[in-house]
Amino acid sequence: MAEQNGYRALARYILVSPFKARRVADNVRRRPYPEAVAILDNLPHKSARILKKVIQSAAANALYHNKNLDEDMLYVRELLVNEGPRMKRLWPRARGRADMLHKRMSHITAVVDEMKSTGA
Repeated sequence: MAEQNGYRALARYILVSPFKARRVADNVRRRPYPEAVAILDNLPHKSARILKKVIQSAAANALYHNKNLDEDMLYVRELLVNEGPRMKRLWPRARGRADMLHKRMSHITAVVDEMKSTGA
C-alpha cells in the first residue's frame, strides 16, 4: 500500500477547555496505543476520558478497515486539540454590572497508525 495518513477519529464541540485538554494530550502523544489507553485510564481529568474515547474510536477505525492489523502494533501518531466556538454567558457582579463568562469548547482529532517494524 502507498503512503498512508493513518486512521482518524474526530470529536467536535466538546465542552472542555482546549488548554486543559492539551495538558493531558501531551502525555499520550506518540505512544503505543495500549500504553496510551492505560495512561488515560489512570488520569483523574475530565479530558482524559474524552481523549480515551477518541483514541479508541480511531483504533476501531484502523481495525475495521484493515482486518489483519494487530492492536498492539498501533500507536498514537497525532493528537490535536483545537479551539472550538465559545459559549458566552453573563456573570452578575456588584452594582448591577455583569462580566462575560466564556465556556470554551474543543475539537479533538486523533490519528493512529501502524508502527514500522524494524527488520533485523
